[in-house]
Formats: sequence, C-alpha cells, structure tokens
Amino acid sequence: MILNVKQIIIYISIDTTILAGTVIMSGTPSGVGLFCQPQTFMTAGDEVEVEIDTIGVLRNKMVFN
Repeated sequence: MILNVKQIIIYISIDTTILAGTVIMSGTPSGVGLFCQPQTFMTAGDEVEVEIDTIGVLRNKMVFN
C-alpha cells in the first residue's frame, strides 16, 4: 500500500465526514495484474466479497460497460 490506514483516514476526512460504521475500501491501481506471474485481471462476472464479523457479507459482481 502506498498509504497506511491512518494516512487514508486523514486524507478522506479532509473533505468528508466519516460516520460510525463507514467502510473505507482501498485497492491497487489499474493494470497491476500485468506484472503478476501468471498475469491476472478482473473479468466480467468475477465476484469481490468482503466479510465483517457480526455484520455480514458484501458481495459485488464485476460488470464492465
């Protein structure tokens, strides 16, 4: 990660009020999969899943327009 969690929260909170329960998602820049061995890319239909104990699961299917 380029920024640590504390730096991300500071940066976001400059222009946004972070309410209790807010989920901050981070990721890698586009194209990073090009440098993986084997090369890996998100494709249409792939699912990204995040689970938080006692809250539940957030699951999103990738759709590209």
